[in-house]
Amino acid sequence: MLKKVVSFLLLMGLLLGFGYLIENPAEHTAFLKPAEIETKYEIVMKQDLLCMMLAYPEFIKDIQLSKDDKVYFLLKSGSKVLYDDKKEKNAAEKLNNPDVQDMLEPIYPLEPIKKLMDKSFDPGRSRIYELLHEAYGKTKQEIEANLTNVKVGSKSYQFNASNKAAEALKAVMQELIPLTQQRADVRACVFPGSGTYNYRTIAETNRLSSHSFGIAIDLARDKRDYWKWASAEEGQKRLEAYPKEIAEIFEKNNFVWGGKWGHFDILHFEYRPEIILKARYFGKNNSSVEVWYDGVPAEDAYVKKCIDRIEQIIS
Repeated sequence: MLKKVVSFLLLMGLLLGFGYLIENPAEHTAFLKPAEIETKYEIVMKQDLLCMMLAYPEFIKDIQLSKDDKVYFLLKSGSKVLYDDKKEKNAAEKLNNPDVQDMLEPIYPLEPIKKLMDKSFDPGRSRIYELLHEAYGKTKQEIEANLTNVKVGSKSYQFNASNKAAEALKAVMQELIPLTQQRADVRACVFPGSGTYNYRTIAETNRLSSHSFGIAIDLARDKRDYWKWASAEEGQKRLEAYPKEIAEIFEKNNFVWGGKWGHFDILHFEYRPEIILKARYFGKNNSSVEVWYDGVPAEDAYVKKCIDRIEQIIS
């Protein structure tokens, strides 16, 4: 009798497990056939390629498939940027030496958040420096030649005019400044601003800050804003009090918010169109096998051109 009961329980466990796999196939790729895993990978790769081409239209001129099946972005200058080096990396390695696949893998959350993110979740904190140099300037002198002034309240701040970055910040301020006049809580988080362009490396690293490229702005400073200044408890309280409208306005204009990083940086907003486009178009349908570009404005001539080129290269 006992054996029959054990056998019955084992059978039910297997059936329940099989049912769960059917309901949640994406969470159990170990049970997928190699061809199915490859298909999912290719779908996500196509989505990533499209987001990059749309985010940097003047600077990514084409994509290329090498003889060893590696995919590259061909830049305006003639240099190449690798999509995926196929190396296993931990969170620190993805931050210090990312490829494009690493950078776009964590999906930035466009919805408001109520809790600090997990420490390993930093969407947009990894950067492809070859691309930033291509778009915003290879040297300090080149970057500074691209800077223009953007009015933020009564002050003007330097921001990079290349790749529509300064244009995006102006659009933010057209909506944000009136809100600061209506709401004291928003005004307190925006003014006085802490700065934009500052050519420097990130503390304790040899990596340039996004401020070095003139594509980031720090708003009003609070001692609870930064993960190195504050405890998680202090950061959580600051996050709960931070007006969600500020992040929403910035995100609408292709900025990521450091408040949505596990290594929180709540006063920090950074122009990263590739991160926002990935979240906007593919955040909730990351590996659809129907039409991989579903949700993208495919009727736009440039978008269609990019889609056709990706289909031609990745077949």
